[in-house]
Amino acid sequence: MQTQGRHRVIAIDGPAASGKSSVARALARRLDFVYLNSGAMYRAVTWTVLRRGVDVTDKVVIAKLVTELRMGGKFVDAEFHLLIDDVDLIEHLYEDQVNSEVAYVSTVPEVRKRLVERMRKCADNHDLVIEGRDIGSVVFSDTPYKFYIHASPEVRARRRAAQGRRDEIAQRDRADSSRAASPLIIAKDAEIIDTSNLSINAVVDEVVMRLEKKGLRI
Repeated sequence: MQTQGRHRVIAIDGPAASGKSSVARALARRLDFVYLNSGAMYRAVTWTVLRRGVDVTDKVVIAKLVTELRMGGKFVDAEFHLLIDDVDLIEHLYEDQVNSEVAYVSTVPEVRKRLVERMRKCADNHDLVIEGRDIGSVVFSDTPYKFYIHASPEVRARRRAAQGRRDEIAQRDRADSSRAASPLIIAKDAEIIDTSNLSINAVVDEVVMRLEKKGLRI
């Protein structure tokens, strides 16, 4: 059972370019839930770190900085946007330098602590579809609705290229899986779906079917 008083949470985890963002966004729209992209939150902090001229390998300075930032949020078409010092950084989240450095900033425990607090606070007031890499294993480990979305490395590389992004899939996988703070793992009670040969709508249909079997009223 989920924590008493918390709204329903559907956790979608998976590696980079697995399709989890597209699936999570489409699922949230179908269910009329709020969509939250946890990776976008880490990217916003990463951009801020870079903007302040902080060395991304200096975890002590980053930890101090993140405690000083004002973090809020707003909803745009039922999607949560993290605000840092009252600014929405959505236009900067996929800049090349952010792509290359987010894996470093996201390993800082204080960064993860503060952002997890924001994610959980959002669930106090909204039904959520939230995607990331440690949602089912750490952030909302109590939710009964957990999915792990993956695809073959070749398919993921093609998807990343089609998105116009230049971050290295294998490098991201190693960083996400080996980090000490909340590494990418498959939660033991997660439903696993391979998206390699499925359309977004087909994956969403599969997720909805499994949610109904778990007792979620659609």
